[in-house]
Amino acid sequence: MNNLDQFEKLSNLQVDALREIGNIGAGNAATALAQMINTRIEMNVPNVSILEFNKVPELIGGADTYVVGIYLTVSGSAPGSIVFLIPVEQACRLVDMLMGQPTGHTDPQTMGEIEYSAMMELGNIISATYLNALAMFTQLTLMPSVPALGMDMAGALLNAILAQFGEVADHVLVLETQFKKGEEEIVGYFFLLPEPGSLNTILKALGVSF
Repeated sequence: MNNLDQFEKLSNLQVDALREIGNIGAGNAATALAQMINTRIEMNVPNVSILEFNKVPELIGGADTYVVGIYLTVSGSAPGSIVFLIPVEQACRLVDMLMGQPTGHTDPQTMGEIEYSAMMELGNIISATYLNALAMFTQLTLMPSVPALGMDMAGALLNAILAQFGEVADHVLVLETQFKKGEEEIVGYFFLLPEPGSLNTILKALGVSF
């Protein structure tokens, strides 16, 4: 069965299992963040979906949408790549949330090393906690690389990621990730880009394979 067929045949049970893992990862990420920034930011994964790779830009506003992207590779039993994308205006609000600043304090023109560092650390925490949750459920070995950060139009950023990471599957697993602090709510998108064959490895290990 090819990768396209695999994604199209994912059942509600399989998506529910992946969502539950995502929420466990998000809960662990929120705890890790609280320890780092000394304040609580709620995180959850309200939606999990499977998307064709070429439709990823549409999800975040189109190929011309300016985004902040954090990306890394995953090695081990189910190799692939991870990308966290968030429109730049939302990224600025998220930086303010992370750094305890009033909303609107950070804008794209004033983002510098400190702000990028905060985003990188967030990407590191989310990736590590999600992969740890997935590894705990599947008993697979999943090891993230050091993350890299870019700011560009979504289409250009994804093309650069593809060029760097090489072969990925035609479809990606999308975890909509919600950050909430008080009345402030921000949504970003966490993508798992499995190499061909890796998705079935994960699903088999979850006991919900085809």
